[in-house]
Amino acid sequence: MKQLTKKIAIFFAILSLVSPAYAQITLKAETHHGAQTPSGKAATQFAADVAANTNGRVKFVIFHSASLTGKAPEVWNSARSGIIDCDMTGAAYQTGKNAAFQFAGDIMGGYETPYQMYDWLNSGGRAALNKLYNKYDMEFINWWIPGQESLISGKPLRGVAGLKDWKFRSPPGMETEIFAFLGSKPIVMDFGEVPTALQTGVIDGADYSTLANNLTTGLYDTNKHASYPGFHSMPADHLACNKKKWDSLSAADKDGIRKAMVKAAMGVTKSMEVENEKAVKILKEKGVTLHDFSKEDRAKFREASIKSWDSWKTRSPEAKLLVESHVAYMKKINLIK
Repeated sequence: MKQLTKKIAIFFAILSLVSPAYAQITLKAETHHGAQTPSGKAATQFAADVAANTNGRVKFVIFHSASLTGKAPEVWNSARSGIIDCDMTGAAYQTGKNAAFQFAGDIMGGYETPYQMYDWLNSGGRAALNKLYNKYDMEFINWWIPGQESLISGKPLRGVAGLKDWKFRSPPGMETEIFAFLGSKPIVMDFGEVPTALQTGVIDGADYSTLANNLTTGLYDTNKHASYPGFHSMPADHLACNKKKWDSLSAADKDGIRKAMVKAAMGVTKSMEVENEKAVKILKEKGVTLHDFSKEDRAKFREASIKSWDSWKTRSPEAKLLVESHVAYMKKINLIK
């Protein structure tokens, strides 16, 4: 009897040591993407992959369509304050807090492929980003990048010269400055206003989304021109988590989450490449002309972007750090001289 009692005591002593590592941890994350969109599906798959990678120790609960906080820009604040644990939106929503967030979400006119951005991230970019994120009690984990966005236009987009006096819907911020440098007339408006504005001639075109996503809007039915492949914008969505919560995780669980995000990133990027190629075929059949800017025109657009970057990098030490990091990498791969 004494031996049995001793064995039971040893069993519970061992259990008390190992059970915390296997106790399930639930993390709440919110994305602005709908559940049925490519990025929304990627977020759902990400949660399943985290569970598999951690042997069920970590469970992500995903709230799609900003359904918990109601607005995409507020997801960050919810994660930072601990209402949820992780933000799956985009850094550019937070430029009002720090200009550096622009360069953590959409460099504008910089990289030509998502793979260049991923490579910057893995060549020191992640550490630079976390100098910014940690300042706001958050940890940057990884990006996923659908790819270059395409412009919608009712008139030809023949290189940089074709952008002069071009009136188009633009998001607020740095993009308006870059296009204005080139003689365009950016007009800030909500997505919902774009169809009427195009029909009435208030604008000549719009910055909306990727070619495949633009196709679903029906706007190419009456606007027969598009930029493709894109050159002006390539926004990234991030996984960023409350730093205190992230630091509480084991090294193994952090690794499992990172691996799931890398898989999600490659899945989103490659999926959009496939969808864009399908859209190319459909749009050509609809009589839409696709305008691919020349190497020289891309360089001219990037020169205008650099003027804006130089202005924005004076706005905070973190913005200066990120701009200089991006520029150094672009010089390394010969995007700029």
